[in-house]
Amino acid sequence: MLRALYDRVLALAGHRRAPTYLAGVSFAESSFFPIPPDAMLIPMCIARPDLAYRYAAICTVASVLGGILGYAIGFWLFDALAEPVLRAYGHADAMDTFQGWYDRWGALVILIKGLTPIPYKIVTIASGAAQFNFFIFVLASIVTRGARFFLLAFLLRRYGPPIRDFIERRLTLVTTGAAAGIVLGFVALKFL
Repeated sequence: MLRALYDRVLALAGHRRAPTYLAGVSFAESSFFPIPPDAMLIPMCIARPDLAYRYAAICTVASVLGGILGYAIGFWLFDALAEPVLRAYGHADAMDTFQGWYDRWGALVILIKGLTPIPYKIVTIASGAAQFNFFIFVLASIVTRGARFFLLAFLLRRYGPPIRDFIERRLTLVTTGAAAGIVLGFVALKFL
């Protein structure tokens, strides 16, 4: 079933209303949908490299807005809605783990987790459930989601189809490297 859903999302990338669908998938993925917008973003950027940054902006804005919905789910509806979603994704104990991370590292958790393949919906829901500062949550989400999508757009625009296979096979490596860069930047600012 998940593969069929993935294939359907991928097929939407070629539709004339693809940017609208991209926004919808990006929004939904941040709070409840299982397929990441990369499934559409990658082929759209390859097909129209001149619009790659526009597509990245669409993903960023829609993802942050969807993240706000995820935050609201966690904040107001954790017991009724979020807990079953986390359990369905096999992350029932994620809330306790995230609460400890928020207490210790704050916004850095959102910055790192928003770049990595760990489902962003878990970060958004957990942020709301932990009642993390909403303003900082939104700012960190803009930075991390923007970095992820604009990095993909840059690589696809610059290197085209040859980079596609690399990104699809090594997306974890690409985004983890970007997350490491952000962490090192924060560490340097703190200690320099």
